[in-house]
Amino acid sequence: MPENPVAGRVVLLAGATSLSGLAAARVLASAGARVVAIGRDSARLDSLRVLNDRLTETGSPAARLEVCDVTDEAAVQELTQHVHSAIGRVDGILHLVGGWRGGGGLAGQSEDDYRFLERSFTALRVVSRAFDPDLRASDAGRLAIVSSTAVARPLAGGANYAAVKAASEAWTRAVAQGYAKSARDAGEPLRAAAVIFRVKALEGLEQTLAAAYAGLWAQDADGINDSVITLGGA
Repeated sequence: MPENPVAGRVVLLAGATSLSGLAAARVLASAGARVVAIGRDSARLDSLRVLNDRLTETGSPAARLEVCDVTDEAAVQELTQHVHSAIGRVDGILHLVGGWRGGGGLAGQSEDDYRFLERSFTALRVVSRAFDPDLRASDAGRLAIVSSTAVARPLAGGANYAAVKAASEAWTRAVAQGYAKSARDAGEPLRAAAVIFRVKALEGLEQTLAAAYAGLWAQDADGINDSVITLGGA
């Protein structure tokens, strides 16, 4: 039986302490990937420590747990060097930093709520820049974000949220264009891909997301780069 195409890949999970992060770590590690799971504080990584015990029992590689504020550029640069020294260059990033605040129509879109939501976009920019050389150099780099169907139909009560998700999608599409241009300029086939997963609500789709992300390595980069994939229906 052929080896799973994600086996041996170094995959970074930004925002790994969520249920989605736990599911992704389980799916990827069980498939043989070397997972780097990042959380903002050590205590919130406890569920991943429990997962590591189970993975070890089944012979799967344990996830490497890292504490880092991924909105802090200096901290992420330090993380990049640490990951390179400890495990090697990264082949994939799944961006899971997020959250929801909304309601109250346009008048209810507070500045505090926007700044909270903006952290996701900041983390995406910081992490994707720091590891961009890794994904470009990989023979199969895969970057993916989780966005929302609200981008296609924003509502007043979720204006902050939809705006941040739209900005994150624009950034990811720009990354995709950069991958394509780099390959074209070098006269080489496209090997890296940036993908947007959209959901109406992520709750209940954590396993679906994890499997869809792992499945990106079974597809050619030129078939998925700059694509939008809706999970769980619109």
